[in-house]
Order: sequence, then C-alpha cells, then structure tokens
Amino acid sequence: MNVKIKNNVFWVGKVDWELKKFHGNEYSTNHGSSYNSYLIREDKNVLIDTVWLPFAKEFVDNLKKEIDLKKIDFIIINHAEIDHSGALYELMKYIPDIPIYCTENGVKSIKGHYHQDWNFKPVKTGDKVTVGNGKELIFVEMKMLHWPDSMACYLTDDNILFSNDAFGQHYASEYLFNDLVNQNELFNECIKYYANILNPFSKLVEKKIKEVLSLNLQIDIIATSHGVVWRNNPTQIVEKYLEWSNAYLEDQITLVYDTMWEGTRRMAESIAQGIKIANKRVNIKLFNAAKIDKNDIMTEIFKSRIVLFGSPTINRGILTTMAGLFEEIKGLKFENKKAASFGCYGWGGESLSILNKNITDSGFELINEGIKCQWNPDDESINNCVNFGKVIGNI
Repeated sequence: MNVKIKNNVFWVGKVDWELKKFHGNEYSTNHGSSYNSYLIREDKNVLIDTVWLPFAKEFVDNLKKEIDLKKIDFIIINHAEIDHSGALYELMKYIPDIPIYCTENGVKSIKGHYHQDWNFKPVKTGDKVTVGNGKELIFVEMKMLHWPDSMACYLTDDNILFSNDAFGQHYASEYLFNDLVNQNELFNECIKYYANILNPFSKLVEKKIKEVLSLNLQIDIIATSHGVVWRNNPTQIVEKYLEWSNAYLEDQITLVYDTMWEGTRRMAESIAQGIKIANKRVNIKLFNAAKIDKNDIMTEIFKSRIVLFGSPTINRGILTTMAGLFEEIKGLKFENKKAASFGCYGWGGESLSILNKNITDSGFELINEGIKCQWNPDDESINNCVNFGKVIGNI
C-alpha cells in the first residue's frame, strides 16, 4: 500500500499496531508505531529509509508491487538504526550496486549492523542531489539527534522536510496525517517521545532547528520517520520542540515513589494533601514507580518544576525500582527542576541520603534534606508530612 504525500512523493512504510515495547524494552509504545519510508518518483526514483528488520521481507515484497526495484536510482538512509535501515539487507539482494546516500557516520553504522561494503555516497550539510523536474534533495546533518549518523533531507519545490526521528512519535494510525488523528493522543505521544528520547540533546535540538530555520526554507510538509506526517500547520511541532528544548516545565509537582508496607505511599498522599492546602492551582501527580509505566513517569517529570522522590530503606539502600528509575533520569539530563526526598524506615534510615545523592547527581536542585518516618506513620508523622507538603507547595 502506498499513500500519496504530495505530487510524486509516496509513503511506502509499515504501520505496526502490535508494537508495545521499543529500544529493547526501554520505551513503551502504547499506541503502536509506524516505520515511515518514502518513494519519490520523478526523473529519478528515490527511496528514503526502509522499515524495521522484522518487516524487511514484507516491505520489499510490497515495494516490488509499487516499482521495479531495478528502476530505483538511489537510496537515502537518514539514520542507520535498525528501525530505519532494517530492510536494507533484504533489499540489497536485488539491487546490490545501488548508491546509498548517508552521512560518514551513517556508513560506519550501516557497516557495523550489516557487515556489507555497499555503494555508499557520504554526504554532509548543504550537499545536494538532483531528482529531476527542477527538484533537488538537500542534506542536513542532524548529529546526535539522536545518533551521530542522523540527518534530514529537504525536497525543493515540493517543500517537504524528511525529518527522520525529529518531530516524530510512536503512534499507529491508518490516517497517517496529523490533521486526521486524535489531537490529544498525538500530542501526548509527541511530548513523551521528546522527553524520553530527545531531551538529553535539547541544546543541540534548539541549535539545529535555528540552523534549519536560518536557511529560510519553505516547509509545507514534515515527513517523519515514526507516526504522523505533518501537513496541516507543520511548523506547530517545530514550535513545540523549541519550547520543550528550553528547560521546559509546567506548574506541576510530581511525587514518584515505591513502597513496601504502604507507609511510604501514605507519606506521599499526605505530602500531596499539604501541597494542595498551600497551593490550589498547582497540578499534583502521584506515581508508584513499581506499577506505572516508567516512560510515562519520565514524561511527567519532564513537565514538572518540582519532583519528590520516595523510598523506604531496605538493606541500607533504596528499593530497586527507584534505583533503576534514577538511572533513567540521569541519562535524560532534565534541567531547571527542584526536588526533595521522603520515605519510611525501620532502623537504619539510609534511604534519604541515597535519594538525595541521586537527586543532585541527576542535576536537580535539592530543596532540603527531606522527611522520613520510622515504621508505619502515626498521626504525628502524617501531620508532619502534611506540613512538609505545605512547604513544598509554597515554593
């Protein structure tokens, strides 16, 4: 199946409704995803990217129905990760000598994945190839957005930016275009994608977007590698990226915890009660890290100006769910956020010092030393937690 994007540009990718986990098991895809590949049919026939490896044969079989493979003049691989280049090995069985345009780092990455010395044509920002009828493809390196090999390309005259992972989202739909899908679902997946994948590179995101904008290219369509194609007001997602890349926060306080015998949960709820008493406008969210999707938690942390982390003490440490969560947080490099800790203990009470070290190591500003309760919180401890929440709510 193909879908016309504009004029002689067609989507020839794969919608994956069944996908629930991605990047191994690191990223949850509750709305599935798509692997967007595009076919340009001008004087030159150009294939931009392929699909994920499990769908390689299906992709090639479908592509054969659209075009004689030997009539493809060249392939562009904007990014060598397996979800983009995965069908290359199958495809190159039929057209082994066809030129493949990618960055220098793309050559290294593709060779590393497939151990083949295909006909690579390395490109850099500003390089162009002619596709016919007065149209050119202009290449723009997007290094570390989010891999060293990443790039985008722009089709002149049709004014289509093939943006690769930038501006995408893991979102399956039969309707493909941004104006045809549920907007709440779409933008929830967009911010989740940014928070969990692109946030560590925010400074580069802002710099690269401004670099592209300085070229004064008219952008009518942004054709992403995952999710929808932006055809209705496509720069709205560019504006969102500029907002998200600038140490983003909302008026939200999030409490993330794990609990053994419900004491730390009761502390979290009491602290939240105190926050609400002190500040009736702030958005308050609570998440048990052992029960809630970690990528959804990361998205809420991304939105928050204050995050409170809770864990009881176990074996002179913290619960492994919280320890693993901080490993994720450190890698995502959140900015402009304050934090504090809380938790129950029986005898040692080391959890707060461990949480506080993780907080500062993650780049958060530590508000105070936190609050802990021995054993199951009694009425006095609950009242102390409410008062602690009031302090947080007034920040």
